[in-house]
Amino acid sequence: MAELKKILVPDIGNFKGVNVIEVFVKAGDTIRAEDALITLETDKAAMDVPSPYSGVIKEMKIKAGDKVSQGSVILLLESSDAAPTMQPVAVAPVLPPSPQPSSARGEGGTPAQALPVPATASTATKAHASPAIRRFARELGVDLAQVRGSGEKGRVTKDDVQNFVKAALAQPRDATGSGLRIAEMPVVDFAQFGVVETRPLSRIQKLSGANLHRNWVSIPHVTQFDEADITEMEAFRKQLGEEYAQQGIKITPLAFLLKAVMEALQHFPDFNASLDAGGENLILKKYCHIGVAVDTPDGLMVPVLRDVDCKGIVQLAKELGEISARARDKKLSAADMQGGCFTISSLGGIGGTAFTPIINAPEVAILGVSRSCMKPVYRNGEFVPRLMLPLALSYDHRVIDGASAAHFTVYLSQILADIRRLAL
Repeated sequence: MAELKKILVPDIGNFKGVNVIEVFVKAGDTIRAEDALITLETDKAAMDVPSPYSGVIKEMKIKAGDKVSQGSVILLLESSDAAPTMQPVAVAPVLPPSPQPSSARGEGGTPAQALPVPATASTATKAHASPAIRRFARELGVDLAQVRGSGEKGRVTKDDVQNFVKAALAQPRDATGSGLRIAEMPVVDFAQFGVVETRPLSRIQKLSGANLHRNWVSIPHVTQFDEADITEMEAFRKQLGEEYAQQGIKITPLAFLLKAVMEALQHFPDFNASLDAGGENLILKKYCHIGVAVDTPDGLMVPVLRDVDCKGIVQLAKELGEISARARDKKLSAADMQGGCFTISSLGGIGGTAFTPIINAPEVAILGVSRSCMKPVYRNGEFVPRLMLPLALSYDHRVIDGASAAHFTVYLSQILADIRRLAL
């Protein structure tokens, strides 16, 4: 038959008048043997007191804030257990509550919530919480160091942990839809180290910076490097340049690159594509609009040259000069910046040997071009000087694999090495 038992404070050593800092149960609760009932705190340690029996709580005899000693009655339990089953009391060192760093607070001093993360020994032990709460937090994967305690002396309670999880789950996912969270940059007063000057970013830098960050963290980038022999192409370009100089048309290597890339996109249609919003389908484009990164005094801009597949090198060179001038004069319209299928970023006029360009989403690839230079190339048993152009193709690995990227750069290099292929 059920028996009404008194649950007493067990042997806790020579301590008298120990504080009850937390009560986990109430009258009417059904508990099992070894369930934590209360947490006691001495000046050296905090400990949970487990129940020696299973049953239903009929009456609570203590509350949080009371002081107890060995033998004090905790509660009355209606139980049918024959004998108590006592396990060692869990003990944790008492530590002062961790101060809330200023960087962890939102506007108005409100604590900023973070996503639950697995607790580690180095962080969880710094929180001011009882062993039972530590165990509860571990089960939920919460780092107690990130939870602000509302209990006595800043102690973390069960409600604090539950509210922390609820707040984290209610937070909107980031713009990438991946749930990825980036740690905040540290706030540093650089003036303490020397003289500084503050200069605001331009509007273009702010806009492009946000887009580049989104593209970098949301797209799995891989970069394929190659070199193209442009010795013959450069000779022909200089010849064309002399012929069209009187017409005010500057024939640049980029005009040839536009035409060669167009040919490669037609040969490898997966590069002239975009993933749909759900990431389940590939949208293949039957048009060929190519963006060209232009360095302006206010930052990088990417105007788009349309229908590259329908234009010759001279016309592309003319349009390239015009649209680049409009970019530098801040006269580009929104339409001039939209609809690109692929982007070329050329630093050849500045210098450098290689770089890894960031994909211009929703495109799936971008070509980086560095400065060409003469190199000895082994041909027919001897080294001959050849003008080599460094290429760097960054691609979205969700759409394009490494073999396809290598085939693309090899094919592109073949066209640049022998521009007669553009007539095929």
